[in-house]
Amino acid sequence: MKRREFLSMAAAAGASLAMPRAFGAEHANGGLASKLDAGATADDSGKLLFLIELKGGNDGLNTVIPYADSTYYALREQIAIPRNRVLALDACTALHPSLNALLPLWRDGQLAIVQGVGSMRDDSSHFRSRQIWDTASRADVYRRDGWLTRALDQCTRTGRNVATASFGCVEAGPFVRSTPERATADSRMQVDDPDVAVAGYADDDPVSRVESDAAGLSRIEAPTFRASIDRALRTAVDSSLRHDHGAIRLTLDGFDTHGNQPARHAALLAQLADGCAILRAELERRDRWRDTLIVTYSEFGRSARENGKRGTEHGGGAAHFVAGGLVRGGLYGRAPDLARIDAHGRLPVDIDFRRLYATVLGAFWKLDVRRVLQDDVEPLPLLRT
Repeated sequence: MKRREFLSMAAAAGASLAMPRAFGAEHANGGLASKLDAGATADDSGKLLFLIELKGGNDGLNTVIPYADSTYYALREQIAIPRNRVLALDACTALHPSLNALLPLWRDGQLAIVQGVGSMRDDSSHFRSRQIWDTASRADVYRRDGWLTRALDQCTRTGRNVATASFGCVEAGPFVRSTPERATADSRMQVDDPDVAVAGYADDDPVSRVESDAAGLSRIEAPTFRASIDRALRTAVDSSLRHDHGAIRLTLDGFDTHGNQPARHAALLAQLADGCAILRAELERRDRWRDTLIVTYSEFGRSARENGKRGTEHGGGAAHFVAGGLVRGGLYGRAPDLARIDAHGRLPVDIDFRRLYATVLGAFWKLDVRRVLQDDVEPLPLLRT
């Protein structure tokens, strides 16, 4: 399809919930509705998942900082966060200063920090690692269907619907199906050219802007992470029935920080923290915070040892965040042991990433974890009953 033809189609579909560099939505009342598992009860209705992808491989060591460990500073002479700038959580662990907006969640006991998360057999390829995380498979197993697709396919026996959408990335990720679905007005829509937007912006949309490229063709500027959050809220909350579930993926791209990491990483973490704070404030205002779980994920962490370009290479285990009204806040898992890094400077994995998903599926959504993950994976004790 030519760019000009595509943009004409995009303009004609202005009311769509599809986003630039994103898939659209499966509406609770649309053609791709999914239903909850028969085992769910009325108390389990209306649960909202916001899955935030830190695309590119987030540097967990500069996100959740072992600031009392002198080895951290020895390994990172150029990019370590100075002790006088960290946001100390206790005598050993701190947050990056750009994560200041997360501190109210921490103080209120609604932010869990899970350390040492990753695939139990590391893979340094972006593509393969994302495939492992998206399909929730072991590293030696190759699947083609996403873990959220399997979860939604399990939800077929009652009349409750699930609003689903993905914002910020053209890839289906955890919503991928093993066989492509026929495109319809209600189905997801993929764009091959990331510089062009999928339909979804009206002419008066304040977060979009039409510009002309060198060839004189119009393009629509991609939205900010904040704009994606605003639209995610409208999809999962404002446009759905009070007791619908929501499964929303938000992608924040740019974490592949091989060079000049400090400023770039700080800006990304600030967007993440501000976005989580906005989600909490808006969901509390709508009386939905207790029914919400925010979970971060990334294809891998970064190397504990900095490279020669003020950056880091692909790594292993890393810390991730889980937040929500039902979350038991605190530190989970082992603190980074910098004496255990491998020859490539990668930290070991202590917690199988699928335990995050098992927490969503079992403890939060009350689904059959084994049926979805097709393996014995224990949820983490992160949620209040």
